[in-house]
Amino acid sequence: MSPLTSRSPDLKHLQDEGFEIEVKDGHLIVRHVPYVATDRTVQFGVLVSELTMAGDITQPPSTHVVHFSGTTPCDRTGQPLNQVINGPSDSVLAGVQTTFMLSSKPVETGVYPDYYEKMTAYVAILSSSAQELDPEVTARTYKVAPCEPQDSVFRYADTASSRAGIGTTTKRLASIANVAIVGLGGTGSYILDLVAKTPVGRIHLFDGDRLFQHNAFRAPGAASAEELQGAPLKVDYYTDLYGKMRYGIVPHPVFVDETTVEELRGMDFVFLSLDRGSAKRLLVARLEEYGIPFIDVGMGVLECDESLTGLLRVTTSVPGRRSHVHDRQRIPFADVGEHNAYARNIQIADLNALNAALAVVKWKKLFGFYADLGHEHYSVYQLDGNVLTSEDAA
Repeated sequence: MSPLTSRSPDLKHLQDEGFEIEVKDGHLIVRHVPYVATDRTVQFGVLVSELTMAGDITQPPSTHVVHFSGTTPCDRTGQPLNQVINGPSDSVLAGVQTTFMLSSKPVETGVYPDYYEKMTAYVAILSSSAQELDPEVTARTYKVAPCEPQDSVFRYADTASSRAGIGTTTKRLASIANVAIVGLGGTGSYILDLVAKTPVGRIHLFDGDRLFQHNAFRAPGAASAEELQGAPLKVDYYTDLYGKMRYGIVPHPVFVDETTVEELRGMDFVFLSLDRGSAKRLLVARLEEYGIPFIDVGMGVLECDESLTGLLRVTTSVPGRRSHVHDRQRIPFADVGEHNAYARNIQIADLNALNAALAVVKWKKLFGFYADLGHEHYSVYQLDGNVLTSEDAA
């Protein structure tokens, strides 16, 4: 019995009663459900439901509808079960090509208390007609149920993707084996926060600094006073933090320079989040040499009349589209001046988060998660005018 099934009484109840159930990609699947086709033959279909969970334990279903895979389900005379057929479906859910959406609410409450009640209700609706034609057919096969494959990077199921119906799109990011984030001081930590919630294989963290009190005010989450008193290495702190959610966080407690840059070789993608422009020249040259796509982020913030203004930058460089970085100076290789407020560690977590979000959105565009009509490789957000400029289209 799989861990997910054993921890949830309703799923265990379904399995104990002989239903062919499977939990996959945040969905609950019930196979071998007998129904009547339009030609009055008994066929077998598949039911697919969303799966609402908390800590890998099922919660009450968030919706009463299910998806069905099969031909049109009918009554014993071959007439469609229009009382439950909500409409056609062409979604692929958890690897199952669905054909119809079914809708049947409990009469008294309108909601199902658990997945046992929900799935057995739909099985009964479909199979009752089939059993009128063949009393021997049943959905209870007592077939040995396979355990869920232990190949997920997450410690618990990604029900956010399944709930939104974007599991197939999300899987595009699962093909990325190694992502590196160089620099975790501010924007880099927010990049980690967003990338950690995707199914990439491993996330390599590069930073030789320790986490101090001022860092906590421009970082995701909330570090405790006790954690800060220990002044942990940033890579260790974030490995522990995001290791609660997923596997594959790999700490590299080093600054990337001439002696360590070789560790970036073999990465599938790299995010550069460094406030020292002079440190980027070597990294950019080597990433180009290694043929690795990367995104460099940066911000320039100035104090003006006791308010802050500035720019947030995202520069993308991929094989075949590198020249703009140098010809148009899209990555500054000089260190920031003393009048840059960001260099004085002003607490601007919202700008860090926005800079990171812009970078991660572009990264997801590169891998087909988001549609990309502009194909920009350089974008700048102007704070005071609320303007986003996109340039250097491919």
